Amino acid sequence: MGKIERKYLAHFIDAGFGIKGASESTYTPSYVRLGKDLEEYNEELNPDVEIKKNILGEQSVQHNGYEVQSEVDPYYAYTGDKLFEQLSKIANERKTGSDCITTKVDVLLKEDGSIEWAYREDVWVIPNSVGGDTSGVQVPFTVYSAGNRVKGTFDLSAKTFTPASDG
Repeated sequence: MGKIERKYLAHFIDAGFGIKGASESTYTPSYVRLGKDLEEYNEELNPDVEIKKNILGEQSVQHNGYEVQSEVDPYYAYTGDKLFEQLSKIANERKTGSDCITTKVDVLLKEDGSIEWAYREDVWVIPNSVGGDTSGVQVPFTVYSAGNRVKGTFDLSAKTFTPASDG
């Protein structure tokens, strides 16, 4: 068994942010793959775990879920990049609430390019700063998972997600 190379774990953010007012049946997400300038990207699961010991020395563990978040830093501005356009709009107009909600798809690829698994979920995308150094304009941001995680399939060429049927 070989180690899976990091390039096979892909993360896509919908740069359209649901285009306000569009119905789910008429809206087509515009997924952008993260990673062009990232040397590292991790989803920190932040498990909510409570460990208790009673007077008998017995230990119990209660696991209440996760508070998942990830940092995208650096995120460089490229001309025509739809995600950069949305991030700068959020930052420049100081948008909050539902204006920062979109979806993310995590995909594990096989070496032959087929999909091992794919999950989509709602996320909050919050810019942390605007600026950068001499290497270029940057808008690093944090992605906070908001739930509604759904398993399905992802078409890499069309960049479309299809939820698995409950069948």
